Amino acid sequence: MSTHTATVYDFEARQIDGKTRSLADFKGKVMLIVNTASKCGFTPQFGGLEALHQSHAGKGLVVLGFPCNQFGSQDPGSDDEIAGFCQVNYGVSFPMMGKIDVNGPAAHPLYKWLSSEAPGLLGSKSIKWNFTKFLVGKDGQVIRRYAPTDKPESLAKDIDAALAA
Repeated sequence: MSTHTATVYDFEARQIDGKTRSLADFKGKVMLIVNTASKCGFTPQFGGLEALHQSHAGKGLVVLGFPCNQFGSQDPGSDDEIAGFCQVNYGVSFPMMGKIDVNGPAAHPLYKWLSSEAPGLLGSKSIKWNFTKFLVGKDGQVIRRYAPTDKPESLAKDIDAALAA
């Protein structure tokens, strides 16, 4: 009997347009998965995430944004409102997914897996705030978890290394 090690490709998520997308569609790419919010002090990171997307998408990077309203109710809008906000204010062209929970009993299975694969400070599995980032390698395994305070541009070296692997 074969034992299957879970990878990011085992999950699917609802896109912001309502269609379901298998993350297996991104096989062989490096992924940066981020829980986002439209009304957060870290919201300007959308600009940095878009810059990474623009500079690295051609090399094989996919940035995926997952809106979440679990931290200070900082993303209360509908998926349509969130999509409009991201486009108008930050020119976001990377894939945005539908709003999800990242903690608790209703947490999206992807986030349950990401949190267990790359625990946070002191081994904490929960997501602490908006704009927690996970870097996933071409093999579908989590490389590293980044704090909300880690600016997207500070991840470029790690992303380049993952793309070169």
